[in-house]
Amino acid sequence: MTETIFLTGFPGFLGSALVGRLLDRHGREVTMTALVQPRYREQAEARAARIEAESPARRGRIRIVEGDITRPRLGMDRAGYQAAQRGAREIYHLAAVYDLGVRRDVAERVNVQGTRNVLGLATDTHRLRRFQYVSTCYVSGRYPGVFRETDLHGPGPFNNHYEETKHRAEVEVQRAMSQGLPATVYRPAIVVGDSRTGETQKYDGPYYIIQWILRWSRTAPLPLPGDPERHRVNVVPRDFLVDAIDHLSSLQAAEGKVYHLADPQARTVEEMIQVLGTVTGRRLLRVRIPPRLALAAFRYLPGLASLTGIEPEAVPYFSHPTQYDATRTEQDLASSGIACPPFESYAERLVGFMEENPDIPAAGLA
Repeated sequence: MTETIFLTGFPGFLGSALVGRLLDRHGREVTMTALVQPRYREQAEARAARIEAESPARRGRIRIVEGDITRPRLGMDRAGYQAAQRGAREIYHLAAVYDLGVRRDVAERVNVQGTRNVLGLATDTHRLRRFQYVSTCYVSGRYPGVFRETDLHGPGPFNNHYEETKHRAEVEVQRAMSQGLPATVYRPAIVVGDSRTGETQKYDGPYYIIQWILRWSRTAPLPLPGDPERHRVNVVPRDFLVDAIDHLSSLQAAEGKVYHLADPQARTVEEMIQVLGTVTGRRLLRVRIPPRLALAAFRYLPGLASLTGIEPEAVPYFSHPTQYDATRTEQDLASSGIACPPFESYAERLVGFMEENPDIPAAGLA
């Protein structure tokens, strides 16, 4: 029987990069089934064609199936769902609403109920080897101190509905793991573009600051909530994330583990903006603001968010109290040579890509 890797989150930023890697690692007898919302069908088919064209060994191995993780049987017809149950050897669940300003009902439906539905497929699949689940470091909420890969405190406090619902979704996954589901959980930090090319699919997180700095020709005033020399912003480039998931998901020893795909040497806010000032060629005038005042200003002062281009929900991440321990990730990646590159080594490429592609939106696929 033909075996397939079942993947959600295609043609999203991470899923698109991961598909080719997985096909290359497995033999021709293994295909890829990508669950895609009907409105993204055309985009998914075009992207799949490009991925297959990159290597003769990939041709004819990506199958696009329409569905919706928020619906029973993932929105698939009975025959398609049964085929997935019979043939899926691994399930990679990447689909989620990656939007800090998402409404609670939408986040609940996609991140929590959607994960429950994909778990339903996993528990009903006859020959499943592993359920690979992409969570987020920010299941931590605003935990004060070092948050370890074995931690899952709760509930909250959380910065937003995105964090809260991703926490609840991971609780569901870990409950299934405790009941015998073979699974691995990956918690990325804030994901930015490719460290080699700068390519990205959306501008959020640190990009709000880059976008603001680039608006000024020489000197840029920069409001900073909290203590920029104490708080850290943990960012990881897409290629590190994809490399790490590809490698760790191939390890039998990874079953049952949780990994922080984070920068173990995360830069402070001050260190990050020093780098951005250098690569943009701007002088930065730092203006310190109490975190609560900064958040209130962006939320309630008419026109401030649209004037600056900074989403209010991004403000708390520049005074985030949590540090992410990635000891287990470093240990299990050690033999592969895969490591998160320092921010200053690729920041110029992120800025360059943004300058050349100014019209990419802040929101990703949802």
